[in-house]
Amino acid sequence: MSKISRVTLVGAGPGDPELMTIKGVKALQTADVVLYDALVDPEVLQYAPNALHIPVGKRAGKSSVSQDTINHLIVQYAKEMGHVVRLKGGDSFVFGRGFEEKTYAEKHGLQVDVVLGISSVMLPGYFGIPLTCRGVNQSFSVVTATTKDGTLSEEVLNTAAFSPTTLYFMGLGKLDLIAEAYAANGRNDLPVAIISKGSHADGDVIKGKVSDIVAIAKEKKPEAPALLIFGEGAALATNEQQVNQWWEAAKTEVA
Repeated sequence: MSKISRVTLVGAGPGDPELMTIKGVKALQTADVVLYDALVDPEVLQYAPNALHIPVGKRAGKSSVSQDTINHLIVQYAKEMGHVVRLKGGDSFVFGRGFEEKTYAEKHGLQVDVVLGISSVMLPGYFGIPLTCRGVNQSFSVVTATTKDGTLSEEVLNTAAFSPTTLYFMGLGKLDLIAEAYAANGRNDLPVAIISKGSHADGDVIKGKVSDIVAIAKEKKPEAPALLIFGEGAALATNEQQVNQWWEAAKTEVA
């Protein structure tokens, strides 16, 4: 009996293997081929013991597989071997090129299913940093700091001027430029946090302010992948004075 050629895009979550969804695990258990990213914890691959495992990760500054090649491999292996799971860090549709891969596979006549993953957007909460907090901010922005051609995104300039809290993906190599944009808007005292290596076992967070975060990063040397958080919430998890101020304000509001 021939196997049905199909593709499942699976988000593996922000690092910790235990944050993989049950539906994602079930997809891996039926996979014939797994094309996985560099950010996927190897432990996750144990859920696909009978599948062919092929690394197709892309990492800045390192030899990597082009997106065109990945698209071609998805279609090729699905038609030759059956069920292909495209396993990506975080969620496939948040800076993950999931839509591109889904569209390409469908244009080649393949059925494509999507399994959502916990996006790295949610990582601040893993380290006790609130993205929204009563009395502090009512919104947040999510921006990729680096464009396709490697330059600083114009969205950085916009959020540096107006956004109460912003998460920057792919921004570690441009931390100095981002901090300069905030400083130019008089926001030197704004708290900043850098989450390094997500929720992997060696994940970590360093904190500072716009005025000193570049120097702190040079000393601490956070490693990619990294998520930058610019906003008051970045300081709440460890700044006891600010937490107490928030708590008092919250009690007053309730009263």
